[in-house]
Amino acid sequence: MSEKFKKQFGVWLNSNHAIVVGRVNGGNGEFIVIAEEKGEGSASNSSENTANNADRASQMKFFKEITSHMQNVDELHLTGTGVAQEQFMHYLAATPQYKNTVTKLSTSNEMSKESLVEFISEKFV
Repeated sequence: MSEKFKKQFGVWLNSNHAIVVGRVNGGNGEFIVIAEEKGEGSASNSSENTANNADRASQMKFFKEITSHMQNVDELHLTGTGVAQEQFMHYLAATPQYKNTVTKLSTSNEMSKESLVEFISEKFV
């Protein structure tokens, strides 16, 4: 009988930068950095409405790039600065593929990739 491993990921994120940490071998290995994504800055617009729409579209694209590295997530720990992780959590809840993902939040300052891997490893002991 084979044991089912949970797919666990950690993401450090702010409004324009994300680091995705996941397990080697899909669920039974050590955590490693599997991706790093940078969001696009928005161009200046003459209309506040147009600028807002461009910002939201840019954010959705950024979130899709992050989730492309996390397929079939069982557990996710989000950390970072500002409100970006909360917005990302709402995005996941509204996406059918991720609606059953157990998500936990914490706030942390930017850290080195090695420190992030250690931090996420401690969250999934």
